[in-house]
Amino acid sequence: MSVLTRDEAQTRAELLDVHRYTIELDLTTGDETFDSRTLIRFGARTDGDTFVELRPAELRSATLDGHPLDPDTLDGNRLPLKNLTAGEHELRLDARMRYSRTGEGMHRFTDPTDGETYVYTQLFMDDVQRVFAAFDQPDLKAVFDLSVTAPQGWTVLANGVTTHADGLWTAAPTPKISTYLVAVAAGPWHSVRTEHRGLPFGLHCRRSLAPHLDDDADELLDVTRACFDRYHEKFDEPYPFDSYDQAFVPEFNAGAMENPGLVTFRDEFVYRSAVTDTERQTRAMVVAHEMAHMWFGDLVTLKWWDDIWLNESFAEYMGYQTLTEATRFTDTWTDFGVTRKAWGYDADQRPSTHPVAPEAVHDTASALLNFDGISYAKGASALRQLVAWLGEKDFLAGINTHFARHKFGNATLADFIDNLAGATDRDVHAWADAWLRTTGVDTLTPHIAPGEHGTCTLTAERTGSRPHRISAGLYDRDLGDDGGQLVLRERLDLDLPQNGAHPIGKRPALLLLNDGDLSYAKVRFDSESFETVRKDLSGLPEPLTRAVVWNALRDAVRDGELAPAAYLETARAHLPLETDLAIVQGVLAFASTYIADRYVTPAERPAALATLSELCRDLIRRTEDGDNPGLRLIAVRHRIDVAAHPDTIAAWLADGTVPGGPELDPELRWRVLARLAVLGATDEAAIAAELERDPSATGQEGAARCRAALPDPEAKSRAWQAMFGSDELSAYLFTATAQGFWQPEQADLVHAYVPRYYPDAVALAARRGPALADAAGRWAFPAHAVDPETLRLGEQCLRDDAGPIPALRRKLIDQLDDLARALRVQQGQEQA
Repeated sequence: MSVLTRDEAQTRAELLDVHRYTIELDLTTGDETFDSRTLIRFGARTDGDTFVELRPAELRSATLDGHPLDPDTLDGNRLPLKNLTAGEHELRLDARMRYSRTGEGMHRFTDPTDGETYVYTQLFMDDVQRVFAAFDQPDLKAVFDLSVTAPQGWTVLANGVTTHADGLWTAAPTPKISTYLVAVAAGPWHSVRTEHRGLPFGLHCRRSLAPHLDDDADELLDVTRACFDRYHEKFDEPYPFDSYDQAFVPEFNAGAMENPGLVTFRDEFVYRSAVTDTERQTRAMVVAHEMAHMWFGDLVTLKWWDDIWLNESFAEYMGYQTLTEATRFTDTWTDFGVTRKAWGYDADQRPSTHPVAPEAVHDTASALLNFDGISYAKGASALRQLVAWLGEKDFLAGINTHFARHKFGNATLADFIDNLAGATDRDVHAWADAWLRTTGVDTLTPHIAPGEHGTCTLTAERTGSRPHRISAGLYDRDLGDDGGQLVLRERLDLDLPQNGAHPIGKRPALLLLNDGDLSYAKVRFDSESFETVRKDLSGLPEPLTRAVVWNALRDAVRDGELAPAAYLETARAHLPLETDLAIVQGVLAFASTYIADRYVTPAERPAALATLSELCRDLIRRTEDGDNPGLRLIAVRHRIDVAAHPDTIAAWLADGTVPGGPELDPELRWRVLARLAVLGATDEAAIAAELERDPSATGQEGAARCRAALPDPEAKSRAWQAMFGSDELSAYLFTATAQGFWQPEQADLVHAYVPRYYPDAVALAARRGPALADAAGRWAFPAHAVDPETLRLGEQCLRDDAGPIPALRRKLIDQLDDLARALRVQQGQEQA
């Protein structure tokens, strides 16, 4: 398939003015394919040649202005349109299209619980060609008329309100939108409908999830209404579409997709099992994030994919900020600091890093690689820093000018910056050059020097080139408390680089740069502050402050400046006293996934797991009174994951409950069974029995994960064949199998598969495309195999002439850099 280059898109946009698509889809033609008929009305500004994109199973016919085109001229995904004359044209195409099992194009899913079938579109970037013919680039916006023939008993959802008669569903015409934003979701949906401010609102999910959606419908709709109202207070432009549906769809690859009027979410957000309040907050943030896109992304759309960061960074910032302002989730920035910023920091220190606003996005394949922690987390952090520097009033004034000037059209970064600059006297262009066109993470280090009369001065050293507006928190020990409590003396506002040293009075017990987390930078401690952190971290009064400290410790471990064992000791001392769920979850996840599985040597791993197990036991004991079920659930989950011996968790599974709660719901039962499989304490019969108990799609994934985790050569062989020797697994089942396959406890058993991984992953990615390439690079990589040979084999794979497709190449570059970092951390311990 040819990817679209930026030059080709610019040439086509200069030639064409696309007016309207009329699309007819027939979903009643079988399980493998559907029919797609498209009429495109467009104008040519001059005489010229161009092409339309389509990836059919069969192109039956094509006509241009009533004259037939030869279907055999279709070259890959491009049908040439030769000798266009200036003026108006009509292009008609009739094709048979394939359903997808990878979450791209028109995905088809049959629910194993009840046998019902559902289909939905995911057309992002260049996958519209899998569903209908299009001039597939974001700056050729058009009106879309859509009709769908669907089986009896199905409901069809689309960008606009749908009506139906005799199995034919017709959607209201859209305003002008980009091709990648067209959406269809069809099947026997369970729906919860209401109205708000005169607009129809709806929630939709598979019928088998109906009770779970009904349980959460009030919460979801409350968040939706609150965010909708808050955005109307922030934005001058009203919501630009005729309805707002939110469909929770199966086997969705991303978190959600901002289709105008029909946002699609992964249906794991319809909770079948117990979750923490932080997980509910995450779901609410995704609701807020996608709604922000209705204005920034859908109403005003990027001109080319180099500005995709602006869509995602804006929605990420607005999602967290609006949730904090409008809902009961008032501490969202702590979760952002613990989880999302770490994602950004990690991505920004790899060889694949790129500016937040990259200038060299030559084609769609390159653009797809930029959906990472930089475009989301770093970009949102940059916008948060911009608001701190600019002021929210001026920021929103610039945003509203941007919407007014470009509504239902396209805009660039230059347009965005110009509109912000028009709302302030500050030099926004210089800020953008420093923050958006550069790479890497600045490091901020405090230097405290003695001054006169027992006072001190602060100089904040900055490694990097960006200006920062930060707060420095000065904390003293509470002299009336023996429990290690720290009290905030004051927060100093600093602009970096400084003009000179700043007086701070007497030396504080702890000086914390970037307190409040308003900037994007790694933070270091002076020696006395570091000792205070080690002794009294849990005594800091605010969770966001503690999150900044935990991130600083995490960075120090990754940079080889803090021993992994010291991080575990700090966690063991302070996490049992932590009250913020996002911090507990984030610290335990880093400690188990990175420290225990990668950063300590195999000989040290049992001790690390024992420390984590004891820590989780402390948290479980602390929550026996039932006052904090979320904290207890996190502790139980991680106690299962780090179990070195099967007896305790096997007893939980047999009893169906943890003593004192919680009862084991499906998620916990599969989690226990997976760990028992790793430890060789279960078998195929037990897995089959659990699958009979829970035959859902999630149960199918749980069984695949458990079977791949069994410490048996035949089980490993079957799992490898399923992943790499066959193309039958959906992306979700592939991921589940990959998650079970590699286990540090089974390093000797799977050692022979490490060299097989690289050629097999390259072949799979070439056959199955970017979605499976991403899964193979993310989940099937042997991350546990921290040794020079794994690194050498990977580097050789990247050098081979028949190397990986771009999506897999990017994942391998990142994984190999993480592996090299883990090697350095391990070697640093050996040399210490």
